[in-house]
Amino acid sequence: MNRSTAYKTCESIIKLHSKTFHRAFSLLPKNQRNAVWAIYAFCRTVDDLVDENEHPREELQNFEEEFHQFLAGNVNTSDPKWFALQDVYANYSMNTDAFLAMIEGQKMDIEEKRYQSLEDVLHYSYHVASTVGLMLLPVLAPQTHNKLVDGAVQLGYAMQITNILRDIGEDFDRGRVYLPQELMDKHEYTYAMLERKENSSQFKALWEEMAQLAEMYYDRALATIHEYPVYSRPPVKGAAVLYRAILDEVRGNDYNVFTVKNVVSVQSKEKILAAHID
Repeated sequence: MNRSTAYKTCESIIKLHSKTFHRAFSLLPKNQRNAVWAIYAFCRTVDDLVDENEHPREELQNFEEEFHQFLAGNVNTSDPKWFALQDVYANYSMNTDAFLAMIEGQKMDIEEKRYQSLEDVLHYSYHVASTVGLMLLPVLAPQTHNKLVDGAVQLGYAMQITNILRDIGEDFDRGRVYLPQELMDKHEYTYAMLERKENSSQFKALWEEMAQLAEMYYDRALATIHEYPVYSRPPVKGAAVLYRAILDEVRGNDYNVFTVKNVVSVQSKEKILAAHID
């Protein structure tokens, strides 16, 4: 296997699973773009071990051991994701703690099915989403990545809350509830109402409180955009504004997150990027 083939395989994974991220990060120069594809392939693999596997605990343990072997220099070069990630590690000062924290976050999806407080949800969001930003920072901003840690963490919060709000019905069918109990209690929206998929005024108020929190985190993250190199600003901002647009898509569908998969159309994405990217 050569390097080009490995990166193309990683790109095929992101094209299949996240057209939004693929569209945004295609704006990067080639080397950085390839590195993003490799990092995404790692993250997607970990996520799928939990969501698409009959024995997630064992598979995740095996993957974690494989990653430790990778870090020790024992690389499975026949696997494109490890081959490509080896090249990334050779060219950038990668944050290994973020990779390990991502694996810990996926363990939470095996162990935790309900969350009591908003802080609990943010703790989870850090591990499964903010870590992605921390993995990407050495690629996107090699000279200034230490200044961008807080912004990357907050963008992760924003995107994961957006995921949670988009996927409420799908997650419930998987036996997971990421809406914090404290906010459900505040808005008098019960587990039984969620089970009945009630799109009531209580639900909409609960949904909006979390959506407005996500929008605050988007604003905070984008306030740091000037710290990125010029070539990284369009993809980072693009990813943020495209993901944020999912919230308005849900609003436009009268908050139906139970029977509709809310996605931003290709035409809308192009309009959003044209409006926000210089």
